[in-house]
Amino acid sequence: MTALVVEGLVGGYGADDHVVKGVSFTLAPGRMVCVIGPNGAGKSTVLKLLAGLLRPITGTIRVFGDVVTPASPAAMIAAGCVLVPQERNVFGALSVEENLSMGAYAEGRRARSRMADVYDRFPMLRERRRQAARTMSGGQRQVLAMGQALMAGPRLLMLDEPTAGLSPVAAQGLFAIIRTLVDTGMPVLMVEQNALDALDISDDAVVLVDGQVAHAGTARGLAADPTIRRLFLGVRMTKEISG
Repeated sequence: MTALVVEGLVGGYGADDHVVKGVSFTLAPGRMVCVIGPNGAGKSTVLKLLAGLLRPITGTIRVFGDVVTPASPAAMIAAGCVLVPQERNVFGALSVEENLSMGAYAEGRRARSRMADVYDRFPMLRERRRQAARTMSGGQRQVLAMGQALMAGPRLLMLDEPTAGLSPVAAQGLFAIIRTLVDTGMPVLMVEQNALDALDISDDAVVLVDGQVAHAGTARGLAADPTIRRLFLGVRMTKEISG
């Protein structure tokens, strides 16, 4: 069964604001789809519509076969679809363990076992469980944000520009963690400005332009496409493929 099916999604920040204009794509279980494109293309807006932070004007969202539109945040979380936003994704004054507990506020008895699973997956969080989130590095906070999302028991994880503001080394480390999540069975939908590295770790990709799907296919295929390299990936991508 397909993890996520998006059909004809239209929406934005008001009744007449069509930032996203009929977007359709699918995400298969155990795979990762990255959404790339120029600034203002509607990438993050797609995630907000899928997470229920914005209400779609039209379109259908299916999560593991169940229709969840028109969506709300509660409906999407109940369906197992959890978003890690780009900003304000952890509580700075709270410890690592308190942040994780916040992610499992509706999980009741399962919270303890979920926390053990998160600590096993991310040993760094166990080591820093009493540390205040505000004192962690940007990369560590992003790992904490993903751990907090996993505490909700998602069946599908959405990431909004997870490497924004990180150093190249921290970004590479975070990408490796995300890929490990996928390889252990978690479907991931990721919006990312770092198109080169996003395609490198993804299975499939969608290119948005002006709120519409301009290109879609395997990540490897799009990375090798001269048009994609020229328009969206820049000189660095061209040089690395040719060299």
